[in-house]
Amino acid sequence: MNYFNMSVSELESAEKELLKEYENVKAKGLKIDMTRGKPCKEQLDLSEDMLKVITCNADCYTDYGFDCRNYGLVDGLDYAKKIFSEIIGVPWNQIIVGGNSSLNLMYDAVARYMLYGVANVNKPWVKLEKVKFLCPVPGYDRHFAICESLGIEMVNVPLLSDGPDMDIVEELIKDESVKGMWCVPKYSNPTGTTYSPEVIKRIASMKPAANDFRLFWDNAYAIHDIYDEGDTLVDILPECEKYSNGDMPLIFMSTSKITYPGSGVSALGASRTNIDHIKSIMQKQTIGHDKMNMWRHVRYFKTADGMREYMKKHAEILRPKFEICLKLLGENLADKGIAEWTNPKGGYFISLNVYKGCAKKTVSLAKDIGVVLTDAGATYPYHNDPNDANIRIAPSFPPISDLEEGMKVLCLCVKLAVVQKLIEEKK
Repeated sequence: MNYFNMSVSELESAEKELLKEYENVKAKGLKIDMTRGKPCKEQLDLSEDMLKVITCNADCYTDYGFDCRNYGLVDGLDYAKKIFSEIIGVPWNQIIVGGNSSLNLMYDAVARYMLYGVANVNKPWVKLEKVKFLCPVPGYDRHFAICESLGIEMVNVPLLSDGPDMDIVEELIKDESVKGMWCVPKYSNPTGTTYSPEVIKRIASMKPAANDFRLFWDNAYAIHDIYDEGDTLVDILPECEKYSNGDMPLIFMSTSKITYPGSGVSALGASRTNIDHIKSIMQKQTIGHDKMNMWRHVRYFKTADGMREYMKKHAEILRPKFEICLKLLGENLADKGIAEWTNPKGGYFISLNVYKGCAKKTVSLAKDIGVVLTDAGATYPYHNDPNDANIRIAPSFPPISDLEEGMKVLCLCVKLAVVQKLIEEKK
């Protein structure tokens, strides 16, 4: 029954039943972690054979004789660049290969512009009165944390079903203090949205007032389909080049949710101008990242197609988990009129929107009976969801039995939080 059609007495009766169910669940002593999109043990086990591809000193040499154990190659192995090139749509010699975290590359990129400016032409951002970034919301909390830590003002842009609201973006970039925009263009965190070709065309053809505007294109889920017919994403660099905007995008990716998150390989692709500028500063920062690990990944996957084929194994593990979540959301909430959720074809998250003013209460109720979710508000800059409505669901990490139990708890807590809110509003 739709809760909005219920009288106060009917709502109070429903609350009584929900509280009884809540106390029964609380007595179980659950401990279920659904906070982040971490791969589960079964996913990590998929990469075991990668640990065996280098077994002796002779295996440490590339085909052209470079010893991966030694210093050198600040921008990483060419072999690794060529694999990433096919996935992110950037020429292989315009890619820098780094360590396990693309987040590290993103933080360094923003900090670099704060300290040095863009391509040594513009004034360092830290010397400007104000620096702003556009943030499609709901979005990725770690992007927002980078900006907050460096004193960059964040401006919310609604994320629609096909990408950022470009009418708003095109208006906001008329402000010269707007220097960047965060994007997770395929299977966005947390909604699972993939930017449409039309939206990407509008992004690529933008003419920001700031000539040092940069597009931070975090293609974290480029090959993370959970169904055979996944979403297709237009490559951003060649699209930008059509409009003489080739220097605008910085494209990021990693193997963190492909092999081992703690010891993967990351990549940054961009124009030749951007790459040369970044390398000139990196050479003062590091001798180079872990080339043995790069080589291990190259020997294991061999090609981009090898990596894509491997990802089907991940899909077989993740697909049932997503389907359990969607099934339970439908069974428990579909007829109540109090929530809506996304149905992504890939990525790592489902975005749940509950009745306004109920997200924090829902997450708190769940935590009190042993199911820990991402903090409500985390998907917005400064942890400030203006509607207190969005909850990020991360299905990947818990075992299926725990996930099923956790989703039932989440649905129960949504119903309880909303019923109590409606009673308060109607009295």
